[in-house]
Amino acid sequence: MASAISANKAELLAIANAVASEKIIDKAIVDEAMEEAIQKSARNRYGAENDIRAKLDPQTGDLRLWRVVEVVEEVEDYFKQVDQKQAQKLDADAKLGDFIVDPLPPVDLGRIDAQSAKQVIFQKVRDAERERQFEEFKDRGGEVITGVIKSVEFGHVIVNLGRAEGVIRRDQQIPREAARVGERVRALITKVERNNRGPQIFLSRAHPDFMRKLFAQEVPEIYDGIIEIKAAARDPGSRAKIGVISHDSSIDPVGACVGMKGSRVQAVVQELQGEKIDIIPWSEDTATFVVNALQPATVARVVLDEDEGRIEVVVPDDQLSLAIGRRGQNVRLASQLTGHQIDIMTEEEASEKRSKEFAERSKMFEEELDVDETLSQLLVAEGFAELEEVAYVELAELASIEGFDEELAQELQSRAVEAIERQEAAYREERRGLGVEDDLAEIPHLTEQMLVVLGKGGIKTLDDLADLATDELIAKKREAPRRRNADGPPMRRPMRQEDKGGVLGEFGLSEEQGNEIIMAARAHWFEDEEEAAPAAEPETQEAADADSEQ
Repeated sequence: MASAISANKAELLAIANAVASEKIIDKAIVDEAMEEAIQKSARNRYGAENDIRAKLDPQTGDLRLWRVVEVVEEVEDYFKQVDQKQAQKLDADAKLGDFIVDPLPPVDLGRIDAQSAKQVIFQKVRDAERERQFEEFKDRGGEVITGVIKSVEFGHVIVNLGRAEGVIRRDQQIPREAARVGERVRALITKVERNNRGPQIFLSRAHPDFMRKLFAQEVPEIYDGIIEIKAAARDPGSRAKIGVISHDSSIDPVGACVGMKGSRVQAVVQELQGEKIDIIPWSEDTATFVVNALQPATVARVVLDEDEGRIEVVVPDDQLSLAIGRRGQNVRLASQLTGHQIDIMTEEEASEKRSKEFAERSKMFEEELDVDETLSQLLVAEGFAELEEVAYVELAELASIEGFDEELAQELQSRAVEAIERQEAAYREERRGLGVEDDLAEIPHLTEQMLVVLGKGGIKTLDDLADLATDELIAKKREAPRRRNADGPPMRRPMRQEDKGGVLGEFGLSEEQGNEIIMAARAHWFEDEEEAAPAAEPETQEAADADSEQ
């Protein structure tokens, strides 16, 4: 029997050592797994109720087993407790409350026990291997890694990374790229998540950062930090744009990225399956960067709207198709690269738009300020667009306009204030006609015009407003991108839900202002709760008095 025990021990040691070596697992973890396996077998033999511990010498296989028991005055659990008299037979110094060791004879690891022990060891090793894999990859997000394609499942590519596996999901692959089992592939590690079946390593070949990393591998100046890629945008498998800047005035960033006879950029293009890459000099000046980003089209003029985060770009008629690109690709990539929404228009369209805006603003000033056409057009020409600008601008600035004096400026400001008050009164009457409560007019940042818009949107009480999220209230409306056939009129795609914006999105309220409005609308909820709490106390007291009388 002793030989059988030794053989089983030797077999377990051999298996554990082989697995630890193959999986590159810490030997201490294997030793712990073996001890746990032997403890499990011992509990099967001596009873699962016992607190049995095991210690195995990893070199010789010598095994020590013992049972841990507590010294108590009166035994209630014979498996885990012992009285002081019996305890002193095991340890002469045993006192009440001590935990002592009761040695046990080694167990005979039968065939069933040996198989069970092996399963425990393998499970421990698998858990340790998964943890090691996670620790190895968890901090490698943003790194380019090379692996071998193991399989393709439902369009997702499974990649063998050596001691782990990664997945390139269908939407992170380069379109029309063939994935063949056994081929080597490079990809960007985008995310690593812990999972019961091991770490989930997500890879991408479509992410803009993958292109950044490829350039860093091909261009030493980028790796050294002399040249920096400030922005990147991709239409995977088709076209891409990168904005580069040099921190050394003697080095041309575009030329360095292109390389001798295009060797550097071609290496990246080949890895990206022929994706055309526009390398653009980056500029802190937004207008300059937008002009560069729309290359190869020529731009005539750029108009920035910082409040709306939009840019209007005017191009010659013959450059329109080039600026927009096939299916809007060029302007879409330029928009992603610059972080601004870009509207492309021709000289004729821009002129028509300016004329329309000039006429509308002139007519508004003419009617609201009761001035002649010449004076209203002069105000618009000086950059005034709203009554508030005329009413609250510095008097000296208004009086400095050619042909104006201080007396005229004061009169214009007085009329502008009166016009604003008339508008407010009209909006107030309309708001009340819509049934919007006066309580809403007390909330900060809300004007009568805003209250009319809320009323038309079905928001008429404090509770109606309080139920809204901040985004539902203030999110700006996003216009659908313009599409255009090469020779046809501009078109817009159908409006989607995310384009519609908040109820007051047209007024340009900040997130902080939106939060203040929502919290002010909800204030009465907390006041109601505070009033309800004291009201319950007298009832409680009366009930207590009634109980005492009984």
